[in-house]
Amino acid sequence: MKSIKWLAMLLALALVAAACGGGDDDSDEGTDADSSEGSDDDSMEDDDDDSMEDDDSMEDDESMEEHGDIVTGIGVDEETIKIGYNADLSGIFAPLVIQIIDATEVYWEKVNDNGGIAGREVEPVILDQAYDVPKHLENYERLAGEGSDGVVMIGQSTGSPHTAATAADLVDDDLIAIPLSWYSGWADPTIGQNVFEVQTNYCLEAMNGVTHMSESHGNKVAIISFPGEYGQDGAQGAKKAAEALGLEVVYDGEGAVVPGSDQTPVITEIVNSGADFVWGTINPTTLAEIMGGAVQQGFEGQWSGNSPTFNFQLLAGDLADALDQYYTHSTYTALWNTDDTPGMTEVVEAMREYRPEAPVSDVYIIGWINGIIVQTILEQAAANGDMTRAGVVAAANEVSVDMKGLGPNQTWIGEPNDFIVRESYVYDVSKADFTPDGTVSDEDAGTGFTLIDGPFASETAQNYDFQEACFSAE
Repeated sequence: MKSIKWLAMLLALALVAAACGGGDDDSDEGTDADSSEGSDDDSMEDDDDDSMEDDDSMEDDESMEEHGDIVTGIGVDEETIKIGYNADLSGIFAPLVIQIIDATEVYWEKVNDNGGIAGREVEPVILDQAYDVPKHLENYERLAGEGSDGVVMIGQSTGSPHTAATAADLVDDDLIAIPLSWYSGWADPTIGQNVFEVQTNYCLEAMNGVTHMSESHGNKVAIISFPGEYGQDGAQGAKKAAEALGLEVVYDGEGAVVPGSDQTPVITEIVNSGADFVWGTINPTTLAEIMGGAVQQGFEGQWSGNSPTFNFQLLAGDLADALDQYYTHSTYTALWNTDDTPGMTEVVEAMREYRPEAPVSDVYIIGWINGIIVQTILEQAAANGDMTRAGVVAAANEVSVDMKGLGPNQTWIGEPNDFIVRESYVYDVSKADFTPDGTVSDEDAGTGFTLIDGPFASETAQNYDFQEACFSAE
């Protein structure tokens, strides 16, 4: 289990730049859909009529009532289980997050159509945090409270600094959160005791990716990243891999890529570096600027990076030919309709049934995996006879989650070095396999990827002794 020991979160950690790709103001950052789709200011759904009754009868934050054989509290009654989603629906990651939420909603619609969980209907409480830490904190107070938005757990918490800002409160409030962020600090109990990370982290992903790129393209690597938990977590992983493999880091641009700034100095360093390949921990908008500038100046090295660095919709732009020739995509899961595993069949069929006109997208897999995890935890809590918040925390520390082939299986049992996921995937980027206007119902719709390897763990990642976050803002 995650250690009960808790050290106070540093304020700086809550304010540093972002998890999934830094603080770029461009609305297409890490996205693959129109940002206007479904981005309400406060919630993607109208206020529900199933608010918890008799709040005044609750004692403290987690008064318990008996419903059959299951003890319940805030967020659960005889008919409903409320799950919170503190999500970016109108900020820089809105198009990405909206599609993830869309898949998660489909997941719960399907679950509810098949009897729900413990005879109760699952009700998502979805609030827009606009990728803003103060708004995230405001939403958290609503989700953690005893009012109509009070929930039994937080099914998604978008962003590293945002989630870090609530990490201590999660422990105090007996709540767990599933982060939409792959920061290695979540597995560190001094940072993320009640934050239950999903898939591998930026650091280990970079170890795998750099290993693959060096084996395929050469021993000279240029490393570029945003500052903060996202960028520097990935950059540290790349450096650890380079050291273990004896690679030459010909340009160390950790933290040098400041979102929204002139990237000419970074482009110049890459062009003059002689690198065989570039590893980036940035976002798609900035990748297009830097890679485009370097290629234009004659740089012919290969490119890759942590998953949020790339967005398949870049294949619809001027950089498509260069991406087809030079880019390898690293990520955490299987991608849309690229295999016939039980999980992939399930998500494809469900999206076609419940959202037949939705644009094709790989991030539906992330939303589906989120649903699998939350359902597994809640069903364990129900089996334990305790669906209070504390009961859900206990259940999360007991389960092993079968991802049905969508990604490596997950657990949080034992020490972090034992349970962290070390596997990731690498895909070839293919312009010919990209269908820009495809929908989930189109049999031939594709996002431009062909699997090279995965899930796989490099020797460096397998042997890495994880004792703390690869990067921590201090």
